Amino acid sequence: MQSSEFDQWCHRLALSPATRDFLARLRASPPVRRVQGRAQNVSGTYASRKMGVTIQFESHKVELWAIYAMEYDVQVLEYFDQPHTLSLTYQSPSRRTVVASHTPDFLVLRQDSVGFEEWKQEERLRALTVSHPGRYQRDASGGWRCPPGEEAAARLGLSYHVRSSATLHPTYIRNLIFLEDYLFTHRVAPDTVAQILEAVSATPGISLAALLRASPPISVDAVYTLIARGGLYVDLLASPLKEHPHVRLYPDQTTAEAHALLLASPCSAPDGTWSEPVAVSHLVALHAHAPLLWDGRRWTLVNLGHTMTTLLPEVGPPLQVDTRFFVHLVDTQTITVPEHPQAAHLTSLSHEVHRHLADAGPAALEVANRRFRLVEAYQQRQREFYEGIPPRTIRSWAARFRDAEARFGCGYIGLLPDTHARGNRTPKAPEAARRLLDAAIETLYARPKQQHARAVYVAYQRTCLAEAVSPLSERTFYRRLQAHTGPALTTTRRGARAAYPEQPWYWELTPSTPRHGDRPWEVAHVDHTQLDIELVSSFGTALGRPWVTFLIDAYARRVLACYLTFDPPSYRAAMMALRVCVRRHGRLPQTLVVDGGKEFHSRYFDSVLACYYCTKKTRPWAQPRYGAVIERLFGTTTTAFVHNLLGNTQASKVPRQMTKAVDPKRQAVWQLPDLYAFLCEWAYNIYDQREHPALGQSPRDAWAVGLAYGGERAHRRILYDEAFRLATLPSPPRGTARVHLSQGIKVHYLSYWHEVFRLPDVVRTRVPVRYDPFDISVAYAYVHERWVECVTSSYGQFQGHSERELLLVTAELRARNRKHHVTTPITAQRLAAFLADIEAHEAVLLQRLRDQETRAVLQLIDGGRHTSAPSGELALLAASQEAARPVAESTGGSPVDLSTLQVYEEYR
Repeated sequence: MQSSEFDQWCHRLALSPATRDFLARLRASPPVRRVQGRAQNVSGTYASRKMGVTIQFESHKVELWAIYAMEYDVQVLEYFDQPHTLSLTYQSPSRRTVVASHTPDFLVLRQDSVGFEEWKQEERLRALTVSHPGRYQRDASGGWRCPPGEEAAARLGLSYHVRSSATLHPTYIRNLIFLEDYLFTHRVAPDTVAQILEAVSATPGISLAALLRASPPISVDAVYTLIARGGLYVDLLASPLKEHPHVRLYPDQTTAEAHALLLASPCSAPDGTWSEPVAVSHLVALHAHAPLLWDGRRWTLVNLGHTMTTLLPEVGPPLQVDTRFFVHLVDTQTITVPEHPQAAHLTSLSHEVHRHLADAGPAALEVANRRFRLVEAYQQRQREFYEGIPPRTIRSWAARFRDAEARFGCGYIGLLPDTHARGNRTPKAPEAARRLLDAAIETLYARPKQQHARAVYVAYQRTCLAEAVSPLSERTFYRRLQAHTGPALTTTRRGARAAYPEQPWYWELTPSTPRHGDRPWEVAHVDHTQLDIELVSSFGTALGRPWVTFLIDAYARRVLACYLTFDPPSYRAAMMALRVCVRRHGRLPQTLVVDGGKEFHSRYFDSVLACYYCTKKTRPWAQPRYGAVIERLFGTTTTAFVHNLLGNTQASKVPRQMTKAVDPKRQAVWQLPDLYAFLCEWAYNIYDQREHPALGQSPRDAWAVGLAYGGERAHRRILYDEAFRLATLPSPPRGTARVHLSQGIKVHYLSYWHEVFRLPDVVRTRVPVRYDPFDISVAYAYVHERWVECVTSSYGQFQGHSERELLLVTAELRARNRKHHVTTPITAQRLAAFLADIEAHEAVLLQRLRDQETRAVLQLIDGGRHTSAPSGELALLAASQEAARPVAESTGGSPVDLSTLQVYEEYR
């Protein structure tokens, strides 16, 4: 809202002047705290178009869903994350007064209200009502409230609400995420709009799958755009938009509601008796416990499965039929659904029956079926069928049948065996001995000391003898110890990381947004790993193991970008992965999942993601399963590619068994540019076309199918131009630099100049600055609404030197100053002279060799347009490029041409 709109809104809500001033300060202030990712929550930032800033969240299933709901709710004018810290005062269960500082998740300005909102899981709120009853309570309507929060907010003239995850519909949020790309910028041709509206108006309720089969063919992107912008109506709560056969299209909401009422209305007979049978395949939704009529007999639908359907008659055992055959009987009205006054009563009885059937296994059902046939013969006095069964047994079964029929309305339940409840399960061991045994396990075994089990048992025996109690056997002790084994015990003894493999795997058993997205480009993972191979320089010098950065699409498992360097993980490797992705595909993913590394939390990385509306999710630390997609890619790369190369480090895994003949450093023959060329070939072509076990098809095929259902979304393409390249360049720590009349701007001890700095309106002002970490001889300044390229005064000495090399040199100069107890300032002239005189320094020389190999990679992928490498090195690079060209041509692909890619160095 603009200032005038904000004033009008405050006047309409009759807010006090103090509240107005308080809201004005909050609207202009940054969040009071940074969200944190802990052991179980996924935090991150969302680039909000409504607010024009990034919004923080600490839960991607509660707070992020709330952000999506507020972002596209017309009643929400503005919302701010982590707005203000409140002081809450309440009574603890022990009657002690507690004063706690609390920061609500959001401050929400709606059309008719304003207040703080705290979002939590429904299960978490139930637990908090027990542990903190003075802070969280149920209200009369079944919702949640926080009395101390309401009191603290009331002092500011605002409201306070506790929101539950139960109010967020998973399918609705899933569809919002799916449609987000179509809510902006995409346009549909008028003739296409007319064609779609004509088809939907002619057949209201037509499925999306049927519409896309129309002739002439209709683009799915056009249909999604009309849905997102209100040209077509779809119930976003009904089914995911990806499931085309279940998505029903209507011209408007009024038509959809009319059709829904028509389908839900019963057909009543004139005499008020049962209604006429209605085919349920189209007009009535089949559900569990639904009463059915089949050949004059009553049945109850117990379960409608994908392959088999279970039906329960009034009398007799349950029946299983093929689901397709069942649907055919329903469509032909052989099976009908009557509307009878007693239907509700029958349904309530079937719930109890269904519970007993669900508890019975296949063996119990087989026993009950045999007993039912014998009881039926007994009731019909057909003695020859139950001959050989003791009379007392058959009478007992008949009595149980009659009793169950009277209690549940289904005698079959009484014939289910109760073998699971038989036997005396009372412990035979003395209570005192069992109590001492459990105490020994909890106090002696379950502790970081990691005492051996045998020693714990000996201590337990001593304790029993001291208390005149007969100890239990060692076998019983180990059985009891096995019962205590689990993640909790391992955490106590060996720590959380050791217990992580024992944690149960997370299965998506509830309706939710899929963890890997509904389509390509929705979710991607980026991370680094050090390859298990030793490399050498073009001069034969051992350079160590390289680091690879992968960007992979989670839906199709397709490698979007890979980048290889000698430098450890840093922000430049992350930015380079984004550059490669845009260069190859012209896109960035909608959501990017990263780990807790510092390189993924720099302001440069966040600014690029926010600029292109990419949501960043930070997975919990020490929880590799949250990044299982890319972690598995690392393993596949190692086993399927790296371990087939000479110089791999498998032999060094067992140092005592390694000899000189198998030493990876002595076997190393690969250079960085050659390895990068073949790694690109493997990642973009070989791995891309190999069947993936989790998909049942290749990543390339899964990608094509996903785009067919999810849409191409060509309007989301990003041009790889100078603007994008400048957007991915870093800034100095302060982000700006002061312009001096004679020296220009100063970045990292170096002065940079451009003729525009002579202008009077530019001198002594602070201008935004960015620099090239691969070549510190140039920098960029934003002056008069454009970026200008500035060069350093010692351009010849610094050309081709990286920021990382500069950091090593400045660290050496500081060490010399400390050694000689001097405070000589570090100037550009001193840095240039030191660079010329430090050829023998091992660290700088090694870094220079690594930088040369990195420039060789750029020379290979740029096609010879990078000219900062020495002439002798160019000959070697040309030779390696010629050697790699036949392989690329034979496989039908080549490394991506990154003509203007820059390599980032580490920022400190």
